[in-house]
Amino acid sequence: MSESSQVRPGFACWETFVSRDRDLFQLVDDARAVTVLYPAKGIGAAQRMDDAALLEKYGVPGSSYADLAALRGDASDGLPGVKGIGEKTATQLIQTYGDLAAVRAAAADPASKLTPARRKNLLEAAPYLDVAPTVVRVATDIQLPVFDPQLPHEPRDPMALDQLADRWGLGTSLTRLLDTLADTRRERNRTAAPDGR
Repeated sequence: MSESSQVRPGFACWETFVSRDRDLFQLVDDARAVTVLYPAKGIGAAQRMDDAALLEKYGVPGSSYADLAALRGDASDGLPGVKGIGEKTATQLIQTYGDLAAVRAAAADPASKLTPARRKNLLEAAPYLDVAPTVVRVATDIQLPVFDPQLPHEPRDPMALDQLADRWGLGTSLTRLLDTLADTRRERNRTAAPDGR
């Protein structure tokens, strides 16, 4: 799960996704100020992944990460990858040829400098490589509603909330949340008042 506002071209400040899903590294884009906060060993040791961090760790920028992932595979996503190609080799192929399409073109070209075994593995993986990019790529063309970061100052449906509280025994936790929201509302009203009272 990630947390962010929508990625918008030309957005003036950093957009940060917080996720342990490395697939989101493909969204990293320094030019658009998009990073991933990657909590590999917990949120206290989270690493901000920008293009420089991706180049250092994987040898490719965010724009090439999906191609690397398709070649390498990812067991957690059910992607087997190409036989005989791990992370290091996938990085070398992307660095040499530029992208997955060019790697596949090199495999189909007997004059390319791929080893016979690597060429064979890439050609045999053609059915996988036909679909893997669709699975790996994060959809970036979905219209999202405008996000309002303003905290509500009261429940939208108090009766439904009471039913949930009774059903799940939310008691003290819910009371603390409602108190915090009320405090936030009072603070917002105080600071919005002309005399600050």
